[in-house]
Amino acid sequence: MKTLLYEGFDITMSEYYGLDLLVISIPMLLYSLLCEVMMNGQTIGKKITGLRVISLNGGKPTTGQYILRWITKFFEWPVLFGFMMFSANNIIFYIFFTALLGIGVLVIIGLTAKNQRLGDLIANTVLVDTKSKINVHDTVFMDIDSNNYEPSFPQVMRLSDNDINTIKTVLTQAQKSRNYDICFRVESKIKNVLKIESDLYTEDFLKKLLEDYNYLATRE
Repeated sequence: MKTLLYEGFDITMSEYYGLDLLVISIPMLLYSLLCEVMMNGQTIGKKITGLRVISLNGGKPTTGQYILRWITKFFEWPVLFGFMMFSANNIIFYIFFTALLGIGVLVIIGLTAKNQRLGDLIANTVLVDTKSKINVHDTVFMDIDSNNYEPSFPQVMRLSDNDINTIKTVLTQAQKSRNYDICFRVESKIKNVLKIESDLYTEDFLKKLLEDYNYLATRE
């Protein structure tokens, strides 16, 4: 059995590989999945940059969707680097192969209409920007004339604060990009969950939901 010498200690190759798996490879591999599931679609990096994973069907992705988008991490992250470190040829090949796959990831993101990576395409999810470049008019808070206002969809109060923020984020980004595809999906999801029927256009419907929420929330 081949051994390694670290500061006077003999370590077998199998022991090294076991340590690598336990301390480096497995945590690196599970990091994004566990963070996104426990942090509502964000990792630490996404939280810092203001990004969040949402479902194209509207709202928070299911655990199954998080798992599907995570599966491609096997092709996008050098989780087995520690197994290659004792061979220069292996290291060169692994770096080249990982870089090649990384270029493929960038190509897919660049070619998709919603800038999705392979995992997002499989899981039917997308990244949205939850902060930056917004002012007070871009927030969920609106100036409502409470004297004459009549809410049309009181069912909106069944939605969570996170749902309302997602609606506002999606609507704001759609208005800036002029791409309303996600809005259509969010509208369909909300109507299905809340059992709402409306002839309003998608943009007007979502705006009305936000207005109703603002009015009713101040009355609670």
